[in-house]
Amino acid sequence: MKFVLVLAALPALLLAACGSGGSTGSGNDATAAAAVAAVKPPAGTSWLDTVTATPEGGYVQGNPNAAVKLIEYGSRLCPVCGRFAQEGVPALRAGPIAAGKLSYEFRDYPIHGAPDLGPAVLGHCVAPAAFFPMLDQMFAAQEQLLAKEEAAIKVAQAAPNATPVQIGTTFAENMGYIDFVKQRGVTEAAARACLSDPKNYELIATRKDAADEKYKVSGTPTFIVNGTVAADVFNWEGLQPVLRTAGAL
Repeated sequence: MKFVLVLAALPALLLAACGSGGSTGSGNDATAAAAVAAVKPPAGTSWLDTVTATPEGGYVQGNPNAAVKLIEYGSRLCPVCGRFAQEGVPALRAGPIAAGKLSYEFRDYPIHGAPDLGPAVLGHCVAPAAFFPMLDQMFAAQEQLLAKEEAAIKVAQAAPNATPVQIGTTFAENMGYIDFVKQRGVTEAAARACLSDPKNYELIATRKDAADEKYKVSGTPTFIVNGTVAADVFNWEGLQPVLRTAGAL
């Protein structure tokens, strides 16, 4: 898997991987679309409870036929993604997602390479309905989990020839992600089974390559609005004018 970083280079690479978070959305100006009309969910349901898996390996929350489709390529270890999870996602859910005007899809992107593997695998080791609650809680606890990252890197560096399965398990164990998901309904046996399956790592690599080829993803978060990359947008402040132009806000 070519994206797995050389372990000796991890500390320096981790510092520069996430987006800068400083964009105001410049370069994304376009003629504003007409405001998108709200769409009622099927009787007895809520768009916030509507979650579907996608062929690209992500999960969509909201109206799958919404007029505006937002995709985020993100890393569960990326602080800039964490800030968007705190600032942008709640506003989206309270507004255009709940109204059926916008769907939100999250796709894991291993911008950091090795450290991202375990959290990404474990984040998919749940039922579709639990995907976003687990994602939200990983972002909310990001600071405490990242506090163990340097120690995990040292453990990983002691085994430079480790396989992706071994690398993913090492970081998941030493950063506390196995205990984290155990506290949220995933048994240790299930967590370790997910971490031990080579196919899960092959999927991460395949999906990353597809994202690179189609969207030229170079940092996280990368936002795609109706199939177009929101250039130089890394935060909620920068994304809002893009969504207004699309008619979602």
